[in-house]
Amino acid sequence: MNKRSEVEIKEKKNLVDKSELNLWKRGFTPQAEIWNGRMATVGIGIILIVIALISQFPS
Repeated sequence: MNKRSEVEIKEKKNLVDKSELNLWKRGFTPQAEIWNGRMATVGIGIILIVIALISQFPS
């Protein structure tokens, strides 16, 4: 198991510079995917807060 595998990744691919990660770019870009993930996280958090508030008040 100490042998190196035949497939090696010799160079690390940077698809986006770190300075470009927070840019607001439209379309199928890495920046758009980052913002989609952030907004989904915020949306899930808001939904959980609303559910927690609604469940405190019995109907």
